[in-house]
Amino acid sequence: MIRIIYIFILLVCVGIPSIAQVRIIDTTKTTKVSVQSGYFEKKPEFPDAVIYTRDNAGQVYIVHEGVEMWCDQAYVYFKDNFVKAYGAVRIDQGDTVQMRSKYAEYNGNTSFAFASGNVVLTEPATTLRTDTLYFDRIKQQAYYRSGGTVRDTASTLTSRIGRYFAESKKYQFLSNVKIVNPKYTVNAPQLDFYAETGGAYLYGESTIVSETSTVYCERGYYDTRGDTGYFVKNSRVDYDNRILYGDSIYFDRNKSFASATNNIKVLDTANQSIIRGHYAEVFREKDSVFITKRAVAVTLQEADSVYVHADTLRVTGKPDNRIIKGFYRARMFKQGLEGEEPTSGKCDSIFVNQKLGITKLLRNPVLWSGENQMTGDTIHLISNKETEELDTLKVFNNSFLIQKDSSGYNQVKGERLIGLFTNNELDTVNIVKNTEVIYFFRNDKNELVGINKTNSSSIQLYLEEQKIVGMRFIKKVPGKVYPETELPENSRILPGFNWRGDERLYKKSDLFKGKPKPILPKIKGIPLPEDEGEFFEDVPEDDLLIPEASKLSPKDFQNREEDPKFDTIPKDSLNPKVNGPPIKKDN
Repeated sequence: MIRIIYIFILLVCVGIPSIAQVRIIDTTKTTKVSVQSGYFEKKPEFPDAVIYTRDNAGQVYIVHEGVEMWCDQAYVYFKDNFVKAYGAVRIDQGDTVQMRSKYAEYNGNTSFAFASGNVVLTEPATTLRTDTLYFDRIKQQAYYRSGGTVRDTASTLTSRIGRYFAESKKYQFLSNVKIVNPKYTVNAPQLDFYAETGGAYLYGESTIVSETSTVYCERGYYDTRGDTGYFVKNSRVDYDNRILYGDSIYFDRNKSFASATNNIKVLDTANQSIIRGHYAEVFREKDSVFITKRAVAVTLQEADSVYVHADTLRVTGKPDNRIIKGFYRARMFKQGLEGEEPTSGKCDSIFVNQKLGITKLLRNPVLWSGENQMTGDTIHLISNKETEELDTLKVFNNSFLIQKDSSGYNQVKGERLIGLFTNNELDTVNIVKNTEVIYFFRNDKNELVGINKTNSSSIQLYLEEQKIVGMRFIKKVPGKVYPETELPENSRILPGFNWRGDERLYKKSDLFKGKPKPILPKIKGIPLPEDEGEFFEDVPEDDLLIPEASKLSPKDFQNREEDPKFDTIPKDSLNPKVNGPPIKKDN
């Protein structure tokens, strides 16, 4: 290596202060570090180094290819193009990245820097603090693996392993990643954070915990400054008494709002009920849930579960006073215990008050209890709140009961109908005001005896196994029992008769009978982290260009097997699990 003569003279003049520029000029292609100021000296114990110390003019100032370095003392190894800096070290790369530390090394041949002791890396939007930091100027990447903290305008991020990409302003964090914000705390095994936008990409089993909600996902995005998020894998939002599941979930903390798309489930933990569908909106502060696309609400009961379906369902009210409203083409179904006939109904709109145990079927309603079809202007079903079994049935205005017989239809009509249940089976029915009846009498051998056609003020029917076995007339108007041959077919139907047996629901799947399957939107995924490769290249130890004076050893430039790796390969699909792992809240 050739140096010009005036540099040689300066190096041998020990203890002479200098404020003039001292430059290293080399005939090789490698650009050398340039020492701009400082008090320099030579010491026998460091024969290969020139030692520069701050003087009255200020700190030692060193420049290399756009990088500026300040420190209280620098050991400059001109032969190796290498600098060791001590005391209030500051390294600037343009106006974008600044690094401060107690100690730093810089290799001009490889453009590689190492810093230790209260390291602070600052860029326009964030500040990184760690104990040791590696910075590769060629890759424009910084790396730590001994724990670090990143602070931005909204949050503080901590992790054991981290990597910063200067060009994209992106951080990649690994191992026990945590974001602490005054409003919430994020925990994730792997996280990508973009300094300019505050956007965080979560990978693996992650949670976002606050006083009012807990979000769980295995792939998601969260805007740490705007407090909104989007989650697409095994995701859910826990609002204390409600848990929202879905293939994708949008979350807005500012509005206490969450929406979900495809394969939705809203679990009401306070009232043991579940709502399903393919699009849902949850407003936490309003205690409101809106759900559509094959929406069905299931009230879980010990005796039996009740299913309510409509084109749109809305659930409102505090946990002790939940109200379910279903709009358009509503249906309800209750299976009953083994051996029992199901109870089902259809109407335009449905209303359920869980506190009062009342279900209202509104606008063109029809209800089937066993073989009995009941219609009217409005139908109310009332359950026993203690036993959760059906208790009372009320049909208001134009009430009509029809029961199919092998020879025709048993029919009773009047202004109002009141039915009583025992063990979920209708056993007594009272029809009041202007009642009419057509009934096919049969003997013990089930042979038709005659057809009773009578008017009365009110009628009471007695049922066994959902079939009429007797009736009592109050203020009966003289009627007649006709032999089958003497009552014409057109006289065997009461005015207003409308048999809707083909609409009856026999099983849960009939809730959607005749309705087309909804067209589900394609879920917009969240990209997996890019494969950036390892920070340290896989280079044999003998080929590493490490100056002899460096504090680092070859093992410091090796990727450790025990350290977790950045995962860029999906281990499974985006299909959600049935329930997902349990949510764990921070204490």
